[in-house]
Amino acid sequence: MNLYSLLAKRHALGRPIKVGLIGAGKFGSMHLAQVPRMNGYSVACVADLDVSKANAALRRVGWPKDRYSASSVSEACREGKTFVSDDPACIFQCEEIDCVIEATGDPLGGASHALAAIESGKHVVMVNVEADALCGPWLAARARDRNLVYSMAYGDQPAIICEMIDWARACGFDLTAAGKGMKFEPHYRYSTPETVWKYYGWSEREVAEGDFNPKLFNSFTDGTKSAIEMVAVSNASGLDCPENGLEFPPSGARDLANVFRPASDGGRLERSGLVEIASSQSHSGVELVDHLRFGVFVTFRAHNDYARDCFRQYGLLIDDSGWYASMWRPFHLIGLEVGISSLSAVLRGEATGSPLDFRSDAIAVAKTDLASGTRLDGEGGYTVWGRAVPAEKSLALDALPIGLAHNARLKNPVGRDCVVRHSDVELGRDSDAIRLRKEMVASKKALASGPIAGRGFKNGEW
Repeated sequence: MNLYSLLAKRHALGRPIKVGLIGAGKFGSMHLAQVPRMNGYSVACVADLDVSKANAALRRVGWPKDRYSASSVSEACREGKTFVSDDPACIFQCEEIDCVIEATGDPLGGASHALAAIESGKHVVMVNVEADALCGPWLAARARDRNLVYSMAYGDQPAIICEMIDWARACGFDLTAAGKGMKFEPHYRYSTPETVWKYYGWSEREVAEGDFNPKLFNSFTDGTKSAIEMVAVSNASGLDCPENGLEFPPSGARDLANVFRPASDGGRLERSGLVEIASSQSHSGVELVDHLRFGVFVTFRAHNDYARDCFRQYGLLIDDSGWYASMWRPFHLIGLEVGISSLSAVLRGEATGSPLDFRSDAIAVAKTDLASGTRLDGEGGYTVWGRAVPAEKSLALDALPIGLAHNARLKNPVGRDCVVRHSDVELGRDSDAIRLRKEMVASKKALASGPIAGRGFKNGEW
């Protein structure tokens, strides 16, 4: 509750927080829209492969041209302006920059950027949940080893879910489940970039005028984005993914406590302690009147009769037994709120959610029968969708993480709805992400077979 006052002190002292932003897409643009309103906070550099797109984003959100006309990062830091570049290396090389916001959405590039930021002594706000699901626990451990913050991005649903989880646990409630809302029907899993728009109900003209990215939107439609985000929440919270993947049970706000409780108590969960998704419509396609399509939630249980009575007396939405209750937030504002993360990292030394354990994984599953020689096209594409499973199951299956499924070539045929395995693909070029992933997996396997099984990260090691 003190971030605003802490930032005001920095402003009064003439010591603004300086941030580097990588990626000027929708998320980055929304953050840039807020920056002029944040006295004591400066985006010293915006790095994007397409400089013209970055400049257009700054114009679109209302920045005057002279504000982003700096000729270098050092000039930007000195004069309180912004430098626009196609090379993020200038961010890492600038000692005055406190924090890096990685908002590209590319898991391989994102992992490299986060690693470079950590090695240059900067906090990281990881908007790129794709990279976080792939190797975030290992990146977070690297950051902690250097007394740096590696944080989820507040405003995106995983960080807000983690905040609600922390609230429930800090209050002493028995946490049952946590998750978010999403429009979903089972057949959406097979959606492609060609078919995706019919699920949104937009005309061809609206799509053409809106400059929408079909793969990005399809990742939401086919459930892959939900899998990635729930893996991130699991790894940061200690909750688990369901054994066979997310079920997407339909639920409105008023039914959360009934649906997201264990099956043994009449709910839809295989047990307590899981992440899950509340579908905003029934599996027959009827939209629920009180859906959580843009929201997040937790369900929790009273520990005794007195607490149960308080649930009812103070207006919580409870299940039919009165023992389970729910709390939810009906919206998230992505980039408009992400400044909370960079402020928290720099001013408090705290993350707004951070992975602590390689507990869950988002793995690639074939959307259709795939022949050997097929080139996988990754998240939101034509070939695979992402399923969230426990990490132990992923490793036992030798499953290919969805973050490595872009441009990998199949050596073996894979049938529809079958898991794509590492042994089925050629990954091509090496990368920081692949190296970090291999280190993380090797450490997980060593832990599982060692005398300290069950422990998480500590000082960068398992």
